[in-house]
Amino acid sequence: MTEYLRLAVDGALATLTIDRPAKRNAMSYEMWSAVPGLLSKVEADDAVRVLLIRGGDHFSAGADIGEFATLRADAEGAARYSAAVHAAERAIATCPKPTIAAITGNCIGGGCELALACDLRIAADDASFGITPAKLGIVYHLTSTKQLVDAVGPAWAKQILFSGDLIDAATALRIGLVNELHPAAELPDRARHLARTIAERAQISVRGAKTIVSRIVAGQTEDDEAVHVLYALSVASNDYAEGVRAFLEKRPPRF
Repeated sequence: MTEYLRLAVDGALATLTIDRPAKRNAMSYEMWSAVPGLLSKVEADDAVRVLLIRGGDHFSAGADIGEFATLRADAEGAARYSAAVHAAERAIATCPKPTIAAITGNCIGGGCELALACDLRIAADDASFGITPAKLGIVYHLTSTKQLVDAVGPAWAKQILFSGDLIDAATALRIGLVNELHPAAELPDRARHLARTIAERAQISVRGAKTIVSRIVAGQTEDDEAVHVLYALSVASNDYAEGVRAFLEKRPPRF
């Protein structure tokens, strides 16, 4: 789909690597357009339980501004480009499997949009974050903006979006933009360990929790039939039987 995005599968862990170091992993239109297809592969692979998204020295510096004078030169082009970015963000945000962003270096603009679409974000302690549409005259989609508000609250979301300023990793942790910070050299191992820990848990519980948390974030406050179904499926599942059996036998469960 594009030479700058690599999808690799190792057992239950899929890793999507952004690999365009000459541009600090800036996302081209072609790269944005490739993301939904790559996420479809992750969803279709029953062996995959967790998706890890990572960069190299940088997670992503955002959209490739060099394309703005060509592919976004008029309103029609801007709308087409924006639709590709939105589709990429939605593909990650709606993935039924847990997603983790491992953030190094710059995580700016559209790069931060990709990270916010993930369920969890862990970062190097020297990473930098920013969302900069106010420097470009762009308005982000509501769904992308909501991801930011859900993570950091409305006041910090406004400060980040109004100012376009960069924030350091310590601030990102303090306001809830990321879950954990680690020295850059330790981040890859921590990201894989976290991903594999989640992959080893009962998947009916993990995916059920993801579904219910998403419903809560969307405003649901009471159980409904769909939630009751999730509960009923869980207690009738092989995962539940194995979990109980492992507890009684005093051994780790094998889900």
